[in-house]
Amino acid sequence: MSNGAAGTSVVPMMIAAVETLQPPETRLLTDDLALGVLPRTLRPFVRWPAAQRWVQGMSDKRSPGMWNSLACRKRYLDDLTTAAIDAGLDAVVVLGAGLDTRACRLAATAGIAAFEVDLPVNITRKQQRIALPDTITAVPIDFETEDLTATLIAHGYDPQAKTLFLWEGVTQYLTEKAVRTTLTALAGAATDSTLGFTYIQQDFLDGTNFYGTESTYKQFVGRGLWQFGLRPAQVGDLLAEYGWREVEQVGAHEYTTRYLQPAGRTDITDLERCVHAHTRSLTEPSPRHE
Repeated sequence: MSNGAAGTSVVPMMIAAVETLQPPETRLLTDDLALGVLPRTLRPFVRWPAAQRWVQGMSDKRSPGMWNSLACRKRYLDDLTTAAIDAGLDAVVVLGAGLDTRACRLAATAGIAAFEVDLPVNITRKQQRIALPDTITAVPIDFETEDLTATLIAHGYDPQAKTLFLWEGVTQYLTEKAVRTTLTALAGAATDSTLGFTYIQQDFLDGTNFYGTESTYKQFVGRGLWQFGLRPAQVGDLLAEYGWREVEQVGAHEYTTRYLQPAGRTDITDLERCVHAHTRSLTEPSPRHE
């Protein structure tokens, strides 16, 4: 992963912190630890209602619908994590954990071992701001150059454990080779394991659809930070190559129905989508490839 990606998790966590401070009937997610992982200089700003309105307004002006999209993806993956824990789980592996608090809030509370995998600089930054429970193990790695399976095992992970793998806001920063290398590592996951990951739409990377935010294209694609994307129809076949079955794929439409409308909110982009997958059973038929 490019070091240019280091530190990019501040914005999603700022959104989580602001959302948590909203009235329950209008908020999109609740993350009581989000404020604590932000830089100290940002915390007073985020607590100030006028600043909350200003920063959300600026986000919507620059990248229409992105604020709600990021908030909804975090809510969706929270819901996925809760459902996986309720169904019975041995471990959680967070790939590119950044400043995310999901392992602390959900896995640790349930007494489930979790492994937060990320660049060393991001791990250090997070540990300076929040104390990780004993059930969480930090795993420093560079996804572009290091062996994920060997690194996880070296830090105590059991590859036979029924695992929830979370890969949020990461794939776009990787090369296709690194994405496939990571999926190769996940191909050995135990039966009934679960995967939740996000991806950027390929037509945005191609510059054929800016989703109303050419400035985001210039910042992330123009500077070479975002490198990998997918088309929705490609996801199932890609996962099947590595022993996974696509269960659900969600974007603007699903987020609107599940989260925005109940909160009386509108405006969301389909620039980024989220996927829920399970390990394929040995008895499942192989997918058809057109």
